Amino acid sequence: MAVVMIVEDEALIRFALADELIACGHMVIECCNVLEALAVLGKDGEVDAVVTDVDMPGGLSGLDLSRLLAATRPSLPLWVTSGREVDISALGPAAAFLRKPYDMRALACEIARREAMSAERSASFG
Repeated sequence: MAVVMIVEDEALIRFALADELIACGHMVIECCNVLEALAVLGKDGEVDAVVTDVDMPGGLSGLDLSRLLAATRPSLPLWVTSGREVDISALGPAAAFLRKPYDMRALACEIARREAMSAERSASFG
């Protein structure tokens, strides 16, 4: 089970993705903007994956959050979503781009797959 942070200003998308992730056994932290996400990360950094939209209100974008996460937590699985093409090549190998609308069930399965791979690596080194 992964702790997944969803950073999405569109409530219906955020709720639908949260429901899908919860149905797959994940814990979900919902944030409606980047400032809220940064507050959560500062208070409780126990997040296993992040899904963030690019365009959000509040002065900071999902790309700003993604750059910060790539710099401070480069191995944290990160999915960047947008209705337009976005270049995420500078974010490193842990980042992936999903064009909206995306398959929420497929994303939930991919998060579970990555979490299982991470747990296997930890077990083999532990």
